[in-house]
Order: sequence, then structure tokens, then C-alpha cells
Amino acid sequence: MLQHSTIPLMRAWNSWSERPAEMVFLPLGVRITPILYSTRSKTTSAIEPRRDTVRLGRHTIDGSLIELETDHSGTTVAFSTTKSDPFAIRGSWDGKVSAEWGLRFWLTLAVSSDGGEVAVHDAGQNITLLKVGTRFVAVATAEAPVHVTGHDTIDALRADFEENGYFYTATRKNEAPVIALRFNLEMMRKGAYGAGVADSAELAIAKARACLSADLPADIADAQTGMFEGALDAMRDVVSWNTIWDETNARPYTAVTRIWNLGKFAVWFNDQIFAALLAGVFDADLARENMATAMAGATPQGNIACIVTSNDAWVDRTQLPFGALVVWQLYQRTGERSMVQASYDALVRNRRWWDDNRDPDGFGLLSCGTSDVGEGLYKGTAFGARNETGMDNSATHDEAIYDPVTRTLSTFDLGLNCAAALDAEMLSKMAVVLGKHDDAREFAALAERTRTLISETLWDESRGIFANRQRSGGFVRSLSPTSFYPLLCGAASPAQAARLLEHLKDESTFGGNYVLPNATRDDPAFVDNVYWRGRIWPNVNYMVWLGLRRYGFMGEASKLASQSYDLFMKSWREDRIASENYNAVTGEAMDQGDTDPFYIWAAMLPLMATGEIVEFCPWAGWTVRNTGQNVALGPMLSPSGTLHLSVDAGLLEMRLNEKPALRTDLIATFSGIVITDERFSCILAPAANDGFIELPELDVENVFAARLDGEHIDCVADKGGVRLTITGNTSDRQLDVYFSPRKRLLTQGSA
Repeated sequence: MLQHSTIPLMRAWNSWSERPAEMVFLPLGVRITPILYSTRSKTTSAIEPRRDTVRLGRHTIDGSLIELETDHSGTTVAFSTTKSDPFAIRGSWDGKVSAEWGLRFWLTLAVSSDGGEVAVHDAGQNITLLKVGTRFVAVATAEAPVHVTGHDTIDALRADFEENGYFYTATRKNEAPVIALRFNLEMMRKGAYGAGVADSAELAIAKARACLSADLPADIADAQTGMFEGALDAMRDVVSWNTIWDETNARPYTAVTRIWNLGKFAVWFNDQIFAALLAGVFDADLARENMATAMAGATPQGNIACIVTSNDAWVDRTQLPFGALVVWQLYQRTGERSMVQASYDALVRNRRWWDDNRDPDGFGLLSCGTSDVGEGLYKGTAFGARNETGMDNSATHDEAIYDPVTRTLSTFDLGLNCAAALDAEMLSKMAVVLGKHDDAREFAALAERTRTLISETLWDESRGIFANRQRSGGFVRSLSPTSFYPLLCGAASPAQAARLLEHLKDESTFGGNYVLPNATRDDPAFVDNVYWRGRIWPNVNYMVWLGLRRYGFMGEASKLASQSYDLFMKSWREDRIASENYNAVTGEAMDQGDTDPFYIWAAMLPLMATGEIVEFCPWAGWTVRNTGQNVALGPMLSPSGTLHLSVDAGLLEMRLNEKPALRTDLIATFSGIVITDERFSCILAPAANDGFIELPELDVENVFAARLDGEHIDCVADKGGVRLTITGNTSDRQLDVYFSPRKRLLTQGSA
């Protein structure tokens, strides 16, 4: 019987479980699980990152290529999986390093199903067959296994090895819920299997054998080369590896990390929406699934729970309201109104909840708190209230006192209020898309009121910086990068913004080789180097980067993006570590034992790097930048289809759905891009030199009008398209080209 039939077909075979080498055909719950056994240590490994040494390699979103290496008792084995079609996979292994005689190190493929159906091994055909409902799954191996055993569970198989060793034959069976195909690294240092799914045994066997013999190359094109090389590849791999199946709630989601053990599932509101943002770079379905998982935490009271796990639910508190920002960015990237519609109501309730529950004096600015609902751990404590910022042990909270009467901290939290202002602004934009004009006016006004209060109330003129402040008056001494969040929400005046740039580059506070520390370098808390006391956090860097871009501080934004990319790559290139946070002195990732090595929001560091080239800006829309440096990146999603972009010798080319859509030699930034079958438009940033823009596959006779800032501009036929000559300029200009409908360049093959 089909179990999970709503999973997109191309993702059905994937690494869904907590065991990354285990391949699962999710619609049927069929599993192929590698189990390692070392005679040297008399132990087994199911290749679980929480217990075993695992180096996660490349991983496409759809599972068409999956690579990893693992070490067990000193022996290193590499695994690779490819797909020939949605219903067939080919897996292989390669014993890279041996720490004992290969005859005594065993690699077993365990074939099983979640429903407990009996698997049958046919030694004559070297085929293992499972029937689940009316469907068949066949597994064929390149060489016949040395030994085939049968067990009730994977645990029983492991116990058999650990108790009886590899010589034991009493568990030989050809039929069992778990069929164990046993190989050793002396006879089969390299090996492979094929698995096929079909509606008859014969077809499933044929599919498995065909996939096995096809021996598809375990390779894919690099997603990003040249400028910020590997940034897009890293984002893809971090998203793909952390995407697993939540059995409790019967849903796929991108976990904060597949390594932590916080129960059967764990969802933080902010982490989950950032997972959606990152997934949306590649796959709109996965982005929707992650947003739905985040929105599932909406409470009857109105807020979205801070965290929900299989063990606990922190419904008494929430996290910073960045949900509308992420939804708006996903809408810009995909062009899908459904992205806005699906989350709007929950986000509106959440934003109104803040004003009703976290403004005890009715002043208009918010304080963190913990409501008298639920049974969550730390409810009704100062620590529980601090959870709402996500910056749990930040020194910015050291002076905050918890008031049990109002159930809030005594301070106006700067980061919270900036996020709330931005949330209202983004909700206003979303409301316009949905035709909710009264809501749009309400939230636009709320955003403006909050920005004004931030600028007037949370600016410490004596230090020339924004800071947390006691509701009773005084500013908090300790600072964090949230001091730059007024740029993100548009609250800083020009004079205030200029002062902020001075702090940004001050190496005694926020500047330096590794940035941005979440306590200033001159704060006593900085030397603690524990979590939010001095370490660098990717999500914070990303928000500051967005704020710098909003204010037009492009040089400062580019420097932050470059430093963030270098920081990430320091641990990623060699060790494949995507860290939850980083040391602000050395740039090390794993110098603290409480830091996770494969955390989802680590990918926000390379996201900034790709955003320097292609970005879907909350304010400027689809933006492309030609710096003149060579680069190639893609595929990624765009509102006009699957995007590839390259720059070679200063010539930028964009392809949509594998067809050329734009060429230009202008060294400039193009924002507000719109590409349809009848229109191309963008805003041209200042450019020092003259250049051209080509629109390929467009007949010049079909162009109705071409205007630059409303004035006619000539189009000429060129190389199977049209060319516009653009003179250098010192200010932004609007370019619009209108034409009769051309061939369906944009919809065929679009994501």
C-alpha cells in the first residue's frame, strides 16, 4: 500500500532517514540500509552522524546524486548513489582505507520495508524482491553476496554480528522482514547494487538490472565557479542533507540539522523559515513544505511557537518575526502568489499578537516575554523570555530583569523591534498582492510608527549607536550586531546610518578579519566564546548584509559577504563543516563542544555570496550584478524559470530554462528585472562605460517599443535577437522593451 504518495516523484528515492547512507523509497517505505561490521572492534555501524564519523559529500535536492564517506574502526568506506529514473537507483561503495584485513570487515545491504513485508532473496537470479501492496521492489547486486541472512529488524542484524561475528551461519535465510546481503572488503572492496520499482516482479527486476549495468557517472556540473566558487554548491548540499522525513507528522522538512537528537522531530520557528528561504533557491515545493512546517507552530493565542519537538512545545513564547520577510523573498524568487497566500493569515495573527502581549506599557515598542500558556521548559523565567530573540545567552540580556507581573523582560529589545517593524512592512506588501488593501494600510502605518520609535528611542547619541534600553530609561551597556538592524527595517536616519558604518569597521568592536562577533571585542563577554557571547552567527550576518544593501552601502555589503564566504569556506572546503556558529578570533568552527557541525543556517553565509551576483531583494526585486569577474552559477529558481548565469571576460549571459534570455557587457547592477514573453524591463544602476544589452531569440520587427527613462531608444537586429546600445550614466534609469509574444521561452521546463 502506498504510504507517502504526495512526495514529488523525483524526490521519492532519497536519503530521508537519520542514516544518511540509507536510501528510502518513501512512497512504499522501502529501505536499503548499509551496515558495517568490524571484527577488530566487534562493533557495527549504521552510519549515523550522531554516533559515527561521517563526511557528507555532494547531494542534489532530488537525490539524483548522493555522496558520503564514513569511518568505522579506522576503515574508511565511500558511498555514492545515482538515479536513472524516479523509480530506479544505483548505489555503490568503495573501501578507501583499511584498518584490518578486508575479510574481517563486512559491508551489508539490509533490504526491508516499514510495513514489515517479507523480503525474498533468489540466489539463482541474485535478486532480492519485496512486494508492498501491489507494487514490487527488486534489488540486484553487481556480485553475489558472500552470505545472506534473515532478521526481524535492523537491530537484530546488528546484534547478530556483534554477538556472533562474521563466521556465524545459523541466521542464514532467504525470506525475512530484513534480508541482509553480506559482502566483505577483501572480496568486494568495491561493489554496487541497483534497485527498481515497478508494478510486476519481472519489470522491477529488469529495471534494477538495467540501472545497475548503466553505471551512470557519479558527477554533476559545479553549481558555482569563478567568483565565490562553490557557494551555490554548498547551499544545495546543506539543504539536501538536512532534508529528512518526519515520521511523527508524516511530512518532509529541512531540519535544523540531521545530527542533533532532540526527539523524533524538532522545529524552531526562525530556523525553519530560514530553511525555507534556502530551499527556495532550488525547489519551490521544498520551500513550501518548510514554510508549512513553520506555520504548523501557530497557536490558538496567535503567536507561532518558538519551538515544537516530539518532547516539548514552547507555545508561551515565539521568535523574532522574520516570517513575512522570508515569504516575500520566496514570492519574489518564484513569482508564485500561493507562497504569500499560504502563510499570510498565520503571520498576520503573529504580528498582532506581539502588540497585544509584549508591550506592557502601551508605548509602541516591544519587550521579550513568556506568556502563561502551555507547559514548555523554562516557561515563566528570564531565560524563557530571552528565547524570543533566539540570542539566549547574549550579553545584551545581562541587564534585563524579568517581571513576573507583566511576564516580560525590563528592556526594549532592539533586534526584536527592528524585526517587528520589518515584519509589518513585508505584511503590507503581501497584503497588496492579495488585494487586502485595508491590511496593507494598517501594516504600512504600523511599520512607520515602529521605525520612528526605534530611531528616536533606541538611538544612544552618546555612543552613536542603537542599543537595547530599559523601559524605565537607561541604555544597556552590551551591544551585538542587532545594533545594525535599524538599517534592515529602514529606521536609521542618514546621519545615524553614517555613524553605524564607523562602528562596522571598528576593529575594537565589530570589525576584524572574522565578522560579525555577537559581542563587541571590547566587551568582557567576548572572551567567553560561548554561543552568543562573542561568536559569529550566520543568520545575523545575513540580516546585517540585507540592511547594508537596503541603504545602498554596497561596498560595505560586498565586504561583509566576502568575509562571510571566506569564513564559511575555511571549514567547508576540507572538512565539509557548515557550522552553527564560528570563533570570531580564529574563524574556527568546532572549537566549542556545543556547536553543531552541519547546521542549516550556516548556508546563509554562502547565500550572501551568491546574492552579490543574483539576488531577490525585498525592496529592489530580482537583481543581477555584473562585476566583470568571471563566474558561472546555476541552476537556481527565478520567477521566469530555471536560471543559469555566467560572466566571461566581462560579458554576462543569462539563460532561462536552458535558453538564452539576456546578454550584456555593461559592468553594472540590474534590478527590478521582469522577463516575460512580451516584456523585458529593469532598472539600470549607474555605469561608467557605454555598452549593450541583447535580447536573444527576439525578432526586431516584433518590438513595439523600447524606452529608457520614457525616451525612445533604438533596437537593432543582432545575432538572432535584438541589441540596444546603452550609454554610460551617473544615475538609475528605467529600461522597458515591449514586443509581441515570442516562443514560450519562459514556461517550458520552468521550475
